Amino acid sequence: MSSVAVQKAPSAAGATDAERGSRPPLRRRIALVPTITLLLGALYCLLPVAWVVIASTKSGSELFSTFTFLPGTGFTQNLSDLNAYRDGIYWQWMANSALYAVLGALLSTCVSAFSGYALATYRFRGRETMFNVLLAGVLMPPIILAIPQYLLMAQADLTDSYWSVLLPQILSPYGVYLARIYAAAAVPSDVVEAGRMDGASEWRIFTRIALPMMIPGMVTVFLFQFVAVWNNFLLPYIMLSDDERFPITLGLFTLLEQGANTPALYTLVITGAFLAVIPLVALFLVIQRFWSLDLLSGAVKS
Repeated sequence: MSSVAVQKAPSAAGATDAERGSRPPLRRRIALVPTITLLLGALYCLLPVAWVVIASTKSGSELFSTFTFLPGTGFTQNLSDLNAYRDGIYWQWMANSALYAVLGALLSTCVSAFSGYALATYRFRGRETMFNVLLAGVLMPPIILAIPQYLLMAQADLTDSYWSVLLPQILSPYGVYLARIYAAAAVPSDVVEAGRMDGASEWRIFTRIALPMMIPGMVTVFLFQFVAVWNNFLLPYIMLSDDERFPITLGLFTLLEQGANTPALYTLVITGAFLAVIPLVALFLVIQRFWSLDLLSGAVKS
């Protein structure tokens, strides 16, 4: 019996080694979990975009009668109808959104850079209190500020104007917070002190030394703010009444409301939504290269 047991033991051990060889290591299986999670998240985010892209190619009759992810044949006609709708007011909405987003994001990025650099570099009384107030602004939902902002604009007689949408977007608490964190990490205090010892003014130190170091962070602030302004709906909805000043979000909303009585407008809404995504994708592809800049390249070039 002992010989039989001895013979069985090697065979069992060999079977165990074979099973181990056929299964991936535990560490590799655990490493697959984040990848699968990211793939599921990407699928969740991209499926609506894929639906909009495919649905924009369908005519009104194909939209509700064909398979969801089957392309249609009406994209050219949808573009023609969208261009002809109210003498091309859709492109006016797109131009308004570009104005709000580009100008608002640029001004907000400038304010965030100034404020973040000052909070990170200078020591003054009330600095931490001011920063904590900014953090509270980050946590505050925009809907809480919409009505007070409208009342302020009404007092200044700026409602139903371009300024009523632009001005509230200039100060971004999250942008200032991100700029302060990035400036503290990217701008060494020794470099600032060296500039002062060389006789450079504070403005020259900021523009020629600190700002080039902060470019990747400021590009991120600009992108976040551009997307936020481009997709903003609540503030224009409260501030504006003239549809010629509407951004694309509010314009498509009015089209969608009319689609309840005129189903043919649904294809215009979907096609317009597809076209509204293209500038965001193009912007991301154009400016993403700035994130690869060396943090100290600005100081070296200066």
